[in-house]
Amino acid sequence: MSLLSFFGCSRSKLPEYPSDTLTTRDGTELTFHFFKHASFSIAAGDKTVYIDPVNDYADYGSLPKADLVLITHSHYDHLDVAAVDRILTADTEILCDRTSAEAFEMNCYTMRPGSVATPRDYVKVEAVAAYNTTPGHLQFHPKDREDCGYVLTIGGTRIYIAGDTEPTQELKSLKNIDIAFLPVNQPYTMTVDQAVEAVKAIRPAVFYPYHYGEVEEKTDLERLARELEGITEVRIRPME
Repeated sequence: MSLLSFFGCSRSKLPEYPSDTLTTRDGTELTFHFFKHASFSIAAGDKTVYIDPVNDYADYGSLPKADLVLITHSHYDHLDVAAVDRILTADTEILCDRTSAEAFEMNCYTMRPGSVATPRDYVKVEAVAAYNTTPGHLQFHPKDREDCGYVLTIGGTRIYIAGDTEPTQELKSLKNIDIAFLPVNQPYTMTVDQAVEAVKAIRPAVFYPYHYGEVEEKTDLERLARELEGITEVRIRPME
């Protein structure tokens, strides 16, 4: 790919978790470590960014301490203060939606849809509205609660972590997304068809389905990959 280069799976640092290593536009090396459900991390050099850490999904006590922690919203499978405590240092910055911010005694970057923060010199974070749009599902992630997805720009590469959402206008308006993490499980987030719609709208070079499993209706990941053949590279990792 012209925008970024993947080195495939790398297990040198965290052998118990699957990982992908890539090079950003400016040559920065990033490693994604995939834990479970909506929990994963991004290592940039000696800095580690955690997304929605939850103790049930990884042994955070054995993992590197956090430089940044991003929390998309306050549901139990995304916000776990005890997990954050295990990776916290005096210098760790937490970025989270306004509801999740109420759970922390320390100061956080409280993000609202449309907010932009530069908590470190290597990363810019843009908050994107995350909510349900399907009648009968609006109560799961109501728009007025202001849950967030995030676009991280690291080394010139733009990584969209959608949080729990359906294909909203805010999502479909995103530009220049290189890598996208989109949730695909019912009834709480996207159907396979909605995920296909979202990917076709934002056209990432690489799409990681995440937040699948843990519900009665199994996500048809094979059909998802088939529907997007020739549109993007679908990289399915074991997060169920």
